[in-house]
Amino acid sequence: MIVRIMGEGQLDLSEADLDVLNAFDRKLEEAIEAGDEAVFRVALHDLLARVREDGKPLPDDSLQPSQYILPPPDASMDEVREMLGEEGLIPESR
Repeated sequence: MIVRIMGEGQLDLSEADLDVLNAFDRKLEEAIEAGDEAVFRVALHDLLARVREDGKPLPDDSLQPSQYILPPPDASMDEVREMLGEEGLIPESR
C-alpha cells in the first residue's frame, strides 16, 4: 500500500503494517477527541515515525496513487481533525 506523508513523499508499506498503523491512528483520534495537545503530538510523531521506519520510499517522480495521505509532522490538531474521515486517517478495512 502506498502512503503519502504530506511534504515528504510516498512510501510503500506492506498490508501487514495496516493493523499496527491503525493502532497508532486510534491513539491520534483519541487525543484529538480529548483535545490533548501533548498526547496528540506524541501520537502523530509515532504514527509518522512508524510509516517512515517500515516504508520503502518511492522515487520523487513516482506517479503511483496514494491509498492513504498523512499530515505533515507540524500539522495542528485542527488540520488533522479536518483530514480525519469517519474511520480515521487509515481506515481499518479497505
